[in-house]
Amino acid sequence: MNETFEPGDYYVGDLCYVLRDEWDEVCSLTINGHKCLDGTFTLANGTKFATYGTAYGDGVYVDQKGHKYPVDAGLIGCVAVKDLDANILKNNIHLGNIIKFDKPFTTSEDQGVIVIGNLSIDTN
Repeated sequence: MNETFEPGDYYVGDLCYVLRDEWDEVCSLTINGHKCLDGTFTLANGTKFATYGTAYGDGVYVDQKGHKYPVDAGLIGCVAVKDLDANILKNNIHLGNIIKFDKPFTTSEDQGVIVIGNLSIDTN
């Protein structure tokens, strides 16, 4: 079962662009042998994030509202803007989207469709 995320502003996109300093830790949490794990994870510093592998790896995917999501690490996820380094976010914001969620939300993936709150990103 996926955890609930609190309302707020979230970066949605490939997390490799915004969790650069934490990327080794992200990978240690989300990679088990040769398998990438999907779901919700928490870094040692308390940063909670969700991540899901895309159906066809890298590329550009689009949600139902027309927002584009470039992908270079084969995943799309979300992390609270307040938990990100402001300079890294500023330099990479064009590689994802800042989405305001007004209510608590969950995340999931089913047959290549990644759902983050009210967003649906079909990667299949």
